Amino acid sequence: MRAFVAVGAVLVLAITGFAWHSVDSLISNIERIGGLGLGGGRDGAVDILLVGVDSRTDAHGNPLSQDERAMLHAGDEVGTNTDTIVLMRVPNDGRSATAISIPRDSYVDIPGIGMGKINSAYGATKETQRQKLIDQGVSEVDADKQSTRAGRQALIKSVANMTGVTVDHYAEVSLLGFVLLTDAVGGVDVCLNNPVDEWMSGAEFPAGPQRLNGPEALSFVRQRHDLPRGDLDRIVRQQVFMAQLVGQVLNAKTLANPGKLQQLSDAVGRTVVLDEDWDVLAFLQQLQDLTGGQVKFETVPVTDLNGTTADGESVVRIDPKAVKAYVSALVGGDDSDEPAEPAVDPDTVTVSVFNASGVGGLAGQVAQALTSKGFHEGLVGNYSGSSVTSSRVLATKTSDPKAKAVATALGGLTVVADPSLSPESISVVVASDYSGPGSAASSMFDISGTSSATATPVPPAPPIDAGQTGPKCVN
Repeated sequence: MRAFVAVGAVLVLAITGFAWHSVDSLISNIERIGGLGLGGGRDGAVDILLVGVDSRTDAHGNPLSQDERAMLHAGDEVGTNTDTIVLMRVPNDGRSATAISIPRDSYVDIPGIGMGKINSAYGATKETQRQKLIDQGVSEVDADKQSTRAGRQALIKSVANMTGVTVDHYAEVSLLGFVLLTDAVGGVDVCLNNPVDEWMSGAEFPAGPQRLNGPEALSFVRQRHDLPRGDLDRIVRQQVFMAQLVGQVLNAKTLANPGKLQQLSDAVGRTVVLDEDWDVLAFLQQLQDLTGGQVKFETVPVTDLNGTTADGESVVRIDPKAVKAYVSALVGGDDSDEPAEPAVDPDTVTVSVFNASGVGGLAGQVAQALTSKGFHEGLVGNYSGSSVTSSRVLATKTSDPKAKAVATALGGLTVVADPSLSPESISVVVASDYSGPGSAASSMFDISGTSSATATPVPPAPPIDAGQTGPKCVN
């Protein structure tokens, strides 16, 4: 059974509660690892890869007890899939944090392997390297250590290539950590739109608000079967759960309770792995003024939820260029120290599309592609302005966030200022160079090597705020 830890994005925030309470003891208990090839990017922020690992051992490699495996419904299999992958972006002044979820089945280019699901980068690389080392006569212990490092490096590179963001630090949490951290804060509140009873995850809950303990919470965030959007709905569950957990960890009642702090310390020390170059104390100083309301959870855009490979494997299709543009927009650009703009809900944007390409019907096809991503259709027709050779999005200002959202959805088009438009108007002009969603090139050439009979694009959802009052009800 595939299991995972959805607590990754709360890790950095959980340890902030110890900044002024026995932090030295906490840090000394955390497993440290080196040689991951981190850092090197100077972009005004600390970028942290937070990974939930499906593991039957703790952070120090010690096997879980039989009772712990039974509690987790983990069984005896050994897994290295990374079924929770979150890139957390924290500006250098620590004023905010954005946690960007990456679907585990995202079909990406894995260094040394080729195209594959991103959650296999760690495990597949590790096993390949482990076997190679064993064949060379390296001991089992050393082979496992070296191959584990290679697996982590492959995942870090895969995420960096996919998002365009240099990873500065690495944090890994085991399966047990999710349960222990949840119980340490006294359980976490959630809310379901409908009752669920799904045996594979063990999720059996009524509709409405409720508080879950550690094992129950694990079932809540593991479920993907019987959900309308499968893994993407599971990501939403992870995000609302993590938002509540963040809020409770940062709550004064938690930070003022020595017993809860000790539980958190024990949980972090036993289940967390960090890179050895991370100066945690300095980082905690950055985050001392962080509140739940400044923590946002996002998800990278998906072009097809139901993609398949040539071999029939089910995958999630992404457009690497669109993902890079989306992530860049969330963090204010690669070299900007300005606050990140809030994410735009496509349902609030009406877009007109005009054809300057000479290809019949292209404007209608692009308008339909935008509608499938959640945008509203405006005027559709031929372009009557002066001749253009490059596609663009038009708005009164190039900084218009709605225009940027449309540009990203169409594969990273340029936003051009047109003072003649009204402040709320967003238009797209598609020229002969257009190859984004809705174009013949987009449907004929599949750079990811995947296809599906009916593409199921999913627009980015509005961000989830860790400072909101009460849990958001979800599927």
